[in-house]
Amino acid sequence: MRIAVLGGGPAGLYAAYLLKRRHPEDTVTLFEQNAADATFGFGVVFSDRAMDFLRADDPETADAVTARMETWQDITLVHRSEAVAIDGVGFSAIGRLDLLMLLQGRAQAVGVELRYRTPLASLDALDDFDLVIGADGINSLVRRSHEGDFGASLSYLDNKFAWFGTPTRFETLTQTFVESEHGTFNAHHYRYSPEMSTFIVECDRQSWLRAGFDRLGPEESRALCERIFAEALGGEPLVANKSLWRNFPWLWSERWSHGNRVLIGDALHTAHFSIGSGTRLALEDAIALSAALTEHRSDLPAALAAYEAARRPIVEKLVRASKTSAAWYDRFPEHMRLAAYDFAYSYITRSGRVDDERLRAMAPGFMARFEASRSRENAA
Repeated sequence: MRIAVLGGGPAGLYAAYLLKRRHPEDTVTLFEQNAADATFGFGVVFSDRAMDFLRADDPETADAVTARMETWQDITLVHRSEAVAIDGVGFSAIGRLDLLMLLQGRAQAVGVELRYRTPLASLDALDDFDLVIGADGINSLVRRSHEGDFGASLSYLDNKFAWFGTPTRFETLTQTFVESEHGTFNAHHYRYSPEMSTFIVECDRQSWLRAGFDRLGPEESRALCERIFAEALGGEPLVANKSLWRNFPWLWSERWSHGNRVLIGDALHTAHFSIGSGTRLALEDAIALSAALTEHRSDLPAALAAYEAARRPIVEKLVRASKTSAAWYDRFPEHMRLAAYDFAYSYITRSGRVDDERLRAMAPGFMARFEASRSRENAA
């Protein structure tokens, strides 16, 4: 089988690696328009549970990724300068470029042909391939070439966000919520290497407009974010890398394949970054597609149908949770009126997947402090 993979991100690289590793006789060619060392953003985060799926399917890659990760067991919420720790919520992070380089090495080692700096104007150049995998992100050429056939829909959230880095070292995944003269702002930040952290700044549209971000250039915008989060940054700067203000895109495709074209990762669906599952979903899509193509080796339509049938319920569940989480962030200025522990409880239960019983088992220290704060409020 001749397989073309469009997109050199985690989804495309991992799909190409798995397919070539399982079927060395196949020709697997990956096309990426950018250079091999080009990337946007800084670090990507995985929950402990997100790493479990990778270890179960591919322990060798899981070990290689884990060796480069920063890990921690708590979340810290900073609400109007008051820090609240939520224990028992394990996460790990790795630099996006480190992850890409690792996956590139694994793909090359099994014989994947990697064609970087190779933009494609249309899919006509891939007519000789038996299978075309669209792993080319939100602006996927594969999906856009068959938009109606995939049943794709795209909409955007009102909140604005920009993705920075910083040399400030954060000991846990931290959410810092502040109120300034411009309005309310939130930062999602976590270390992804001993020297660097991701720092995503988010705000509601009105705060963004009052701060004048719609009129500021990239450097002025970065400097203003530094001033707003000066306390959290501890005197360190923000580092920009294509750190433009964006609205989060909701993408969903009703059909996951068309003919011999199939979508995975952000080319197929998006999940809000607040639940840290985007890269996880991309890698899991690659695993499921590879497994379906192996099981239905001689029947491509059956393989693509099996891939969608296996993955769709899981993806739908996570996307629903991420939409509920995103809705909480869409109203975080209202939530900030709460006292610190009430605010933290609202945050940790925002997706609807965590109830009090699970919290007591998962985060006993936080729940004890939260319930004590409730008792004090009721007694007052």
